Amino acid sequence: MSGEALTAGELAAHAGVTAQTASGHLAKLTEGGLVATLRQGRHRYVSLASPAVAQALEGLMALSGHIAVKPQRVRGPRDAAMRLARSCYDHIAGRLGVAIADALQLRDFVRVEDGVGLVTDEGACFLAACGVDVASLSGGKRPLCRSCLDWSERRPHLAGKLGTALLDRSVELGWLVRTLKSRTLRISPAGERGFAETFRCEQVWSSPSSREMKEPLPFAGDSVEAPAEPAKQRTGAPSA
Repeated sequence: MSGEALTAGELAAHAGVTAQTASGHLAKLTEGGLVATLRQGRHRYVSLASPAVAQALEGLMALSGHIAVKPQRVRGPRDAAMRLARSCYDHIAGRLGVAIADALQLRDFVRVEDGVGLVTDEGACFLAACGVDVASLSGGKRPLCRSCLDWSERRPHLAGKLGTALLDRSVELGWLVRTLKSRTLRISPAGERGFAETFRCEQVWSSPSSREMKEPLPFAGDSVEAPAEPAKQRTGAPSA
C-alpha cells in the first residue's frame, strides 16, 4: 500500500508463506490485472497495478474488521504514529488525512458525492495559496479528487490527484517527514503550526482519535484504505 515494488521472495517472507505459494498467487493477480511486474536485472519486482487497486484493497481491509471471525489483535502503542499520519499509496491517511478532508469540506473547498470529489472555485483559490495548482491536475483518466475510507479512522480521507498533490506539497514544505521503510509520516514542528493554521486541525495531535470529534463530517460515498505493513515511500509533498 506504500507504492513500493517488492520481490516475490520479500512478499512471501512478509506473508509467512513459501516462495512457490507466493508465486502462484502473484501469477493469478497479474493475470487479473491487479498487480504489475517489472524485471530489473535478475530480479522481478511486483507492485499494485494502479491507485484504483490500492483503494479497493484499502476498502476490503477496512471492511474485514467487521466480518473477521477471529478476535482482532489489539494494536499497541507502536502503531500510534501510523494512526496519526501515514501514506495510503500516494496520499495522506490517518487522523491527519481525515482532518484535512473534513476541513476542506467544512469550508466548502471540496464537495464529494458518491465518492467523487469536486474542487470549488473558492477551494481552487485556497489551494493555490497553499502551492497546489488545481488546473494543472486536471485531465487524464485518474480522478482529480475522491474519498478513500481510512483504515484506522473508518472515515474518509482524500485520494486522487489532489490527495497526491497535498502529500507532495506537505513533504516539500517540511511539514511531513517520510519514515524509512514505513508508511508512517512524521509531523514536524513546522507541520504542526502549518496544518493548524491552514486546516485548523490541531486536534489531530491533541486528541486520541478524530473519531472523537464532536461534529464529524462524513463524505458521501467512499472508496477505501487498508492496514499497512512497513514499506518505502515515494517522494512527494502537500500544500500550505
